[in-house]
Amino acid sequence: MADYHYVYKDVEGASTQWDDIQRKLGNLPPKPPAFKPPPFEPAPDSDSAPRDKSWINQKTEEELEDLEDDLDDDRFLEEYRKKRLAEMREAVKVSKYGSVVQISGSDFVREVSQAPQDVWVVVLLYKEGFPECGLLLRCLEELAVKYPATKFVKIISTDCIPNYPDRNLPTLLVYNSGAVKANYVGLHSFGRRCTPEGVALVLCQSDPVLNDGQSGSDQSQKAVLEGVRRRFIEKVVTEHEDHDDGGSSSD
Repeated sequence: MADYHYVYKDVEGASTQWDDIQRKLGNLPPKPPAFKPPPFEPAPDSDSAPRDKSWINQKTEEELEDLEDDLDDDRFLEEYRKKRLAEMREAVKVSKYGSVVQISGSDFVREVSQAPQDVWVVVLLYKEGFPECGLLLRCLEELAVKYPATKFVKIISTDCIPNYPDRNLPTLLVYNSGAVKANYVGLHSFGRRCTPEGVALVLCQSDPVLNDGQSGSDQSQKAVLEGVRRRFIEKVVTEHEDHDDGGSSSD
């Protein structure tokens, strides 16, 4: 019959009092360190990553609305979320303009007199078949694209003012806060050559009428006028360079 020998192994790192005495006497090697597993490091989670301004900037308006409950405990992100939503809504408001809109007499109060106080409104009184009206309208259409935060509308003159004399066409009315701030009767008001740049300079002589939507609605009249002049100079320089290039190529 075979002999069986049992070897009992204690938990790794465990030691008896006798072993400790033998180690002190140098009869046993030093006690090995107890096993320690490596620290646990969870896999990266995008949802738990720190949230800063760049994280907010990547969100759409709908996603920001959905985050309202999640951001209640974080004052910074909540305030920044509201700021971003306000900026988005402001951009949408600005994008409503950008063209010369046809209105009728019944639309005038709503579209012009009751326009927001921070919006300047340029009203063209005109009639079809008048070349001068067509020329000024083309200038305003170009300005409306360049200055989308300024509202441009056009209305048949007699729909706006009954029996308005044709000799006064075209006429421009400038409104702000429900009141007329300026009026320009006839094409001669804009110089010998009616150009978009010339019209812009005249409109901004006394008030910050033109707003490109990038500088804020509270910019000064001087700042607006300087911007208009800069665009005018840039266009003149560009046209001069194009003319020189054309002359050189024809030689």
